[in-house]
Amino acid sequence: MRSTARTRRSAQAAAAVVSAALALTLTGCGSGDKKSDDTTESSGGKESGATVQLPKLDGQTLEVAAVWTGPEQKNFTKVLDEFEKRTGAKVNFVPTGNNTSTFLGTKIEGGKPPDVAFLPQVGVLHQFADKGWLKPLGADAQAQLDKNFSTGWKDLGAYKGKQYGAYVKAANKSLVWYNTQAFDAAGITRTPKTWKDFVATAQTLSDAGSPAVSIGGADGWTLTDWFENIYLSQAGPEKYDQLAAHKIKWTDPSVKEALTTLAQLWGKDDLIAGGRSGALQTEFPKSVTQTFSGDTPAAMVFEGDFVTANINADTKAKVGTDAKVFPFPAAGAKAPVVSGGDVAVALKGGAGAQALMTFLASTDAAEIWAAQGGVISPNKAMDTATYKDAVTRDIAKALLAAGDDFRFDMSDQAPAAFGGTQGVGEWKDLQDFLKNPKDVAGTQRKLEADAAKAYKNS
Repeated sequence: MRSTARTRRSAQAAAAVVSAALALTLTGCGSGDKKSDDTTESSGGKESGATVQLPKLDGQTLEVAAVWTGPEQKNFTKVLDEFEKRTGAKVNFVPTGNNTSTFLGTKIEGGKPPDVAFLPQVGVLHQFADKGWLKPLGADAQAQLDKNFSTGWKDLGAYKGKQYGAYVKAANKSLVWYNTQAFDAAGITRTPKTWKDFVATAQTLSDAGSPAVSIGGADGWTLTDWFENIYLSQAGPEKYDQLAAHKIKWTDPSVKEALTTLAQLWGKDDLIAGGRSGALQTEFPKSVTQTFSGDTPAAMVFEGDFVTANINADTKAKVGTDAKVFPFPAAGAKAPVVSGGDVAVALKGGAGAQALMTFLASTDAAEIWAAQGGVISPNKAMDTATYKDAVTRDIAKALLAAGDDFRFDMSDQAPAAFGGTQGVGEWKDLQDFLKNPKDVAGTQRKLEADAAKAYKNS
C-alpha cells in the first residue's frame, strides 16, 4: 500500500496543538450550547439558509452502506433525513458489519452495490478504485470538497490523480476517557502524561477498588489503535510511515519495543476490566458503557472522540462532568496524534449518488451531524458552535488547527486482508497478543507473515 504525501508530513505540530486544546477540557467543561437545526421544505434546490444546491429526486430510492450501528447510525440518519427533505428521494441505510470490504465486494460482484458507501480504510479505497468499482466525484461534489476541506483530507480520498472520496467523518484516536468519580475516589488529582505514569495511575485505581482500564478486545481494530499510538510516540513519524507502507518489517526492533511497552499494561490482569479473557469478550460499545455505568464501573477507556456517542446514548454520564478526557500518554519523546476517518464514495453513477456526495461534503450536512454528538468533522468551513458539547468542540478545533500535520490510522492504510478484517491479519494477531502478552517475538513473526502476504496480493 502506497502512503499518500499527506501521511509523510510531520505529526509534531498536531501533537502540540491537540495536547494544548485537550488540556482545557480537564478543567471541567460541561455540555456546550447545542445549535438548533434549521428545518427546510422538502422541495429540491437550494433552501433558505442552505449552502448547497441539490437536484429534485422525487421517486428515487438510494442505498447507503456503512459500518455504524446503534447511536452512530441513529446520528447519521439525521443527515439522511435532511437530504430526503430537500430532494424528495428516499434513502435506506444498510449496516455492513465489521468486514466492510467483504460486504461491499460481495454486493458489487453480485451486481447490487449501494449508491454510496463509507469506507473505514484508505487501503480499501485504493483497492476498490483499482478495480474500477468507484465513481469519481462530479463537479458539484468536487466544488464542495475544494471549498470545505484542506489538501491533506482531499488527498486521502484521491487515487492516481482522481478524486473518488470525501472524508466527511474524522476521528482523533489518541484520547483516554476517564470516570471522574473513580479518579476522585482513588485520590487522583492529575491525569498521566507519560506511559509510565499511566500504568502507575492504573495501579492506583485498581488498588482503590476500580477496574482500571476497559479494553474492547473483541473488536480487533481497537487493539491496532493501542499499538499505533505507542508505536508513533516511540518510533516517530518516519518509522511509522515506513511500517504503514511495509517498507520495514514487523520483525523490526521498533515493533518489539512497542509490543513490550503494551505488555506492561496488557500483561497485568488486575489492571484490565474482566482481565484479559474478559477484554477479549468485550466489544467496543460495552468497553465504553462499563466505564461510565454499572455498580463497579471501570476508570478509563481508550478510544477516539466517537466515544461520546456511546456515553450520551447508553449511559447517564455527562461529558465534561462525569466523563472527561486526556491525550494518550507519551510512550516516547512526544505524545502521539493518530487520526482516523470514514470516506464517502459513490459506487453507482447517476444524479442521486452524486447529489448525496455533494450534500455530504457540504457544511449543511457537517453541522447537522455534529449537532448530534459523537462525531467530529474535518470540514473547515462548518460552524463549530454546532458541536453538542464543549469537549468534542475542543477536540474538533484541535484537529482543524493541526491542518495537514497528522498521522492517519496505520491499519486503515493497509490492505484490508491485513489491517481491516475481523478474525485475520493484524486484528487477530493483536488479539492473540492480548491473550498472551509474553509472546512478543511470536507476535512479530505472525504480523510480518500476514503483512507480507497481504501487501504482496494488494
